[in-house]
Amino acid sequence: MTLFIIDEVRKTFTSGEVKEEILKGINLSLKEGELTALVGASGSGKSTLLTIAAGLQPASDGKVIFEGENMTALNSEQVRKIRARKFGFVFQFAHLVPFLTVEEQLMLMLEVSEFPFKKHEQKEEIDKILKLVEMDHWKNAYPSSLSGGEKQRVAIARAIIHRPKVLFADEPTASLDSKRSKDVMSLIRDLTKTLQITTLMVTHDEEMLSYADHIIKMNDGRILDNGE
Repeated sequence: MTLFIIDEVRKTFTSGEVKEEILKGINLSLKEGELTALVGASGSGKSTLLTIAAGLQPASDGKVIFEGENMTALNSEQVRKIRARKFGFVFQFAHLVPFLTVEEQLMLMLEVSEFPFKKHEQKEEIDKILKLVEMDHWKNAYPSSLSGGEKQRVAIARAIIHRPKVLFADEPTASLDSKRSKDVMSLIRDLTKTLQITTLMVTHDEEMLSYADHIIKMNDGRILDNGE
């Protein structure tokens, strides 16, 4: 099922009298349970496209349609609620809170996302997700005692604890070595399938593309190859 439709999206930045068009009419659809990778040179527009799809910045023109609703027609509070409840985010660095345990990182996310878990259900769900990412034995650990790969696994667990419909991953393996990169990508791919999440990932690492269902190649604000 198609969950996301990006329709003729454009993005223009203005500095004084200078206008720069970063995205030049992007059309893209994303399906449930599929991992789509955006790849391209620096400045090609892939990260801008991801942030617009995620509601982190507005498009200059065009539509972003999620679950049949035009997000570009919503106000900022409506977009924030969709982002908090329906979207998960993984970035290049884990950005874990240093004074919170692994379990507490996930509990904080449940509060932020306003997911209607009852108190006794929260711990059950946290245990379930940590087991999925193979971090259940580390739930009482602090970030300082974790490796880079382990931190990223916790970040992934935090991103999916509230059962989002969409996972946005911006260079999720860029700070990891080759082995840990493959482990993390394998995990993201497996969770995409197991939980039927729609995953949109930005990457510059060609080795990571083998984990994707679709590869979208971008250059100069346009899609060169939509991976179909």
